[in-house]
Amino acid sequence: MKKISILALCIAPLVTNAQDDLIRKIESNHSYTTTDHKPDKETKKKEDPNSKYKFHKLIDLEHTGVKNQASSGTCWSYSTNSFLESEMMRMGKEPIELAQIFSAHCVYREKADNYVRMHGAVAWGDGGACHDVINMYAKYGAMPQEAYTGLQYGTDKNKFAEMQAILKSMLDAVVSNPNKKLTPSWRKAYDEVLDSYLGKIPEKFKWNNRTYTPESFAKLRVGIHPEDYVELTSVTTAPWYKKTVLMVPDNWSFDRVYNVKMEDLTDIIDNALNKGFTVAWATDVSEKYFSWKNGVAYVPEKEYADMNDSEKKYMFNGPKNERYITQEMRQEAFDNYTTTDDHGMHIVGLAADQNGRRYYIVKNSWGEKNDYKGFLYVSKNYVRYKTTAILLHKNGIPNTLRYKMNLN
Repeated sequence: MKKISILALCIAPLVTNAQDDLIRKIESNHSYTTTDHKPDKETKKKEDPNSKYKFHKLIDLEHTGVKNQASSGTCWSYSTNSFLESEMMRMGKEPIELAQIFSAHCVYREKADNYVRMHGAVAWGDGGACHDVINMYAKYGAMPQEAYTGLQYGTDKNKFAEMQAILKSMLDAVVSNPNKKLTPSWRKAYDEVLDSYLGKIPEKFKWNNRTYTPESFAKLRVGIHPEDYVELTSVTTAPWYKKTVLMVPDNWSFDRVYNVKMEDLTDIIDNALNKGFTVAWATDVSEKYFSWKNGVAYVPEKEYADMNDSEKKYMFNGPKNERYITQEMRQEAFDNYTTTDDHGMHIVGLAADQNGRRYYIVKNSWGEKNDYKGFLYVSKNYVRYKTTAILLHKNGIPNTLRYKMNLN
């Protein structure tokens, strides 16, 4: 155990968080015209003040404030817990910030079992999926943020690289099976390391002068029914309207989700928003046409590599024509790894630009340091093309599609 920990601590500085790498990759995706950068004189001459995005909100559903997952790959937990907070508000309940790292802690315990059972042949890291929060809620319950922050290691923000390096090195040592037979001690050692970084999950806690367990808090205060929530994807490799395994690395639990056509994804989101339901959204954000700084994502007519310098420079300075997306293009992007399961966010509304094009209003978990204070406007084309999965209450799905999926 001591040797394992020393090895892990040696390699920890070499390990970077995947979410940090992702943010660094996309931080240059922006146009100056909606940033605080001052343009040079030549560029200023070309600027059309009417070309900037002007969004008009059509639907803006209730949601809690923007959070910051910081240096951790817990977007799936932040986005889906944000979704559950909106569900509470939709049901007329008091909005409560749920403990995102409680969900993550439960997942890291479960994921360790799968990693060892699969002899290490599954992805490891902070990553997860929308269904993980629902699954952990069903099995372990929920907690308010103030009762469990997960900050036990000397920082005021999540910073998981060292923890994950140590946990993985421990599990790899277990999988190597040096004793030729696994002992029950590995799990205790793993849990103690996890608890030392995130804090031991309390069996009981006080909130608003009442004592709860995570299970009773979920039942009495949150009040959702996990069986009411449905996850969907869109691939050509499985039958339509049937369940299939979500084939992304972060689906460590091998959950099965409903497979619908590409156009169904946006039809479902539109129907949900119109009925007052928000949507948890998993997607690829690694493309050059996703700008966190400008708070805009769309699919330009040209591939980035085919654009000239001016087109690249002004990519986000106002509405542009979009590429026509087909189901085949979507599948090809999955198959050639240009669509990857990068990030989870929360769709909370619908807006239109000055030309009438519709965009989803998306709440992110990277703090408020962008042009829309932590929110983005994402075109429907982008959602059709780059979504890996969505999760929502089944009543947000149109009846025609529910019938096809045999959803009661």
